Amino acid sequence: MNRTVADKIPVAVLGATGSVGQKMVELLNHHPWFYISALSASDRSVGKSYKEAVNWLMPTPLPEEIGQMKVLPSKPSLKAKIAFSALDASVAGSIEEDFARAGYTVVSNAKNHRFHPDVPLLIPEVNPGHLEILKLQKYGKGKIITNPNCSTTGLVLALKPLMDNFGLEALHVVTMQALSGAGYPGVSSLDIMDNVIPFISGEEEKIEREPLKILGTFHNEKFVEAGFKISATCNRVPVIDGHLEAVSLKLKKPFSLEAIIDSLSGFRPDIAGLNLPSAPKQPIHYVYENNQPQPRKMRLWEKGMAVTVGRLRPCPLFDIKFHVLSHNTIRGAAGGAILNAELLLAKGMV
Repeated sequence: MNRTVADKIPVAVLGATGSVGQKMVELLNHHPWFYISALSASDRSVGKSYKEAVNWLMPTPLPEEIGQMKVLPSKPSLKAKIAFSALDASVAGSIEEDFARAGYTVVSNAKNHRFHPDVPLLIPEVNPGHLEILKLQKYGKGKIITNPNCSTTGLVLALKPLMDNFGLEALHVVTMQALSGAGYPGVSSLDIMDNVIPFISGEEEKIEREPLKILGTFHNEKFVEAGFKISATCNRVPVIDGHLEAVSLKLKKPFSLEAIIDSLSGFRPDIAGLNLPSAPKQPIHYVYENNQPQPRKMRLWEKGMAVTVGRLRPCPLFDIKFHVLSHNTIRGAAGGAILNAELLLAKGMV
């Protein structure tokens, strides 16, 4: 799908001054299909220029034309077709519903609607068919789509080909989650330096639940969760970006390690032919070095949208174990939301 400047889709970023909102702004700048037409934030920022309101944390300079835009209230009067929500969960629920009822396509990074019975929890390479539920939403021309928690995204991408080829019976995952996942200013330096914090509020519950919806089926106009069991243990570690997860799996079907690697490396999702701008050419990369994957070296592979798997080996308790790495603020948050919107547009749902 080739679009000229004249027919790009106007989009708004809700909660644009926060860390995920900033990453959305960075990734949407010069996007081939979308252009930023509005930025919103909390009352303390409304009326200021974006440059004045934001503490810009991105590694690229704030574009001058974006910096000069006025920050608007998060109300459904913005001149946009798509509203990317980077709102805090404390306010996201009602605001997102207001936008949907007003006819906007809401693509949300917030947790509020992830388990609503008519809202897809979407990873385009994994469960694009779940978009069928949108016809049951009660927002008229508007709609709400969510992306998962940042740790869930990388994990589920690695699980998808294994579930398809070998079946999943049980899963244990230990996460080593980057500091950027806590937002800004996030975790105090005195807490995290020379330290690991073995607790992230609400995180284990999300990881134990979200994959079951994503990897489940859409049948008789409702979601049916996948039937395997998940146990998660979450840790915050002194890494800026990139969540590393140690995974142990019990499979349902016979396997070999070579077949597992072939399944991961050869995974080609149904959306491959759509040429979505943010989609990685190869969603899963397998690395053979016994000390890989590492966040600093591999988090930006395929512009931060691919996941990297390594250290596949037998597990004496289950069947296999491995490590999976993904960029939490790109693939697991802002970039994942933008990819969701690209899929909607490619399917004519915007």
